[in-house]
Amino acid sequence: MMIAILTVVLIENPLSNQYLTKLKHGTIYIYADQSDLYNQIELAAKEYSIKPQDAKVDKIWKAIPGINGLKVDIKASYDNMKKDKKFDKNKLIYTQIKPKVHLEDLPPSPIYRGNPDKPMVSFLINVAWGNEYLPKMLETLKKYNIHATFFLEGRWTQNNPELAKMIVENGNEVGNHSFSHPDMKNLTSARIREELIKTNQVIQATTGEDIKVKWFAPPSGSYRDDVVKIADSMGMGTIMWSVDTIDWQKPSPSTIVTRVMTKVHPGALILMHPTESTANALEQLIVEIKKKQYRIGTVSKLVDEERIIKRESTP
Repeated sequence: MMIAILTVVLIENPLSNQYLTKLKHGTIYIYADQSDLYNQIELAAKEYSIKPQDAKVDKIWKAIPGINGLKVDIKASYDNMKKDKKFDKNKLIYTQIKPKVHLEDLPPSPIYRGNPDKPMVSFLINVAWGNEYLPKMLETLKKYNIHATFFLEGRWTQNNPELAKMIVENGNEVGNHSFSHPDMKNLTSARIREELIKTNQVIQATTGEDIKVKWFAPPSGSYRDDVVKIADSMGMGTIMWSVDTIDWQKPSPSTIVTRVMTKVHPGALILMHPTESTANALEQLIVEIKKKQYRIGTVSKLVDEERIIKRESTP
């Protein structure tokens, strides 16, 4: 007795709205009905699923955060579309899939940028001076409901408690920018630790908030491996930048906007200070960055593994 072995293959038939079967050489070809919503979602699930990316240490960019993958939830997507009885990829419901390797799994290494597949940028605002321009910058950020990461020098925080509180009360993230703005690369390990600990203590005491400082930005970007390792031992990642406003040279606001917009990229860490030029350029910067469909968020949001799902705008 012979046993027939059949293979079932599901393929899409763009020429017909009917279910067809075709027997050929022991294979059943089932043509998918394009009018069948559930089936269209199943096909889309294969097309729009994305694998997660593990965090890694790159030879050039050092530590790069991982990013979640995406899996289409077929049943939830169907429930989201069945009322209209038509397929709409903007109504697909996704489950985010975590990568296996996270930033905290990597050896201590500085971060110069976020994941290149994340359409977000972050403003890094190093504060050791420029008090007169901070209120305008905070007002602009608040106007657009944007939060930045302000790296506060400990000595400055001690001397300007009200401004430090204002930064935090506006919902911004604060990081450690050392206590006395030394060249961290040339300090002993004991001095490095002292600078970091004292600054965290001052930030927490001054702002009156139960804040865990998670990020450290070395003054002038100067560090050696020990600096990064000591910061890591204290639960802080070391943050550098991929786009520099060079605002300390007091360029015109238009120069700052051009400088940033010619270099901005997904995952950009944009370095700035509370200067008059930056205060006057900030609103246009925000507008231009948003035109590129990038979100603007804190360092913590930028390096988070959550994948941003882009939806196509409807006319």
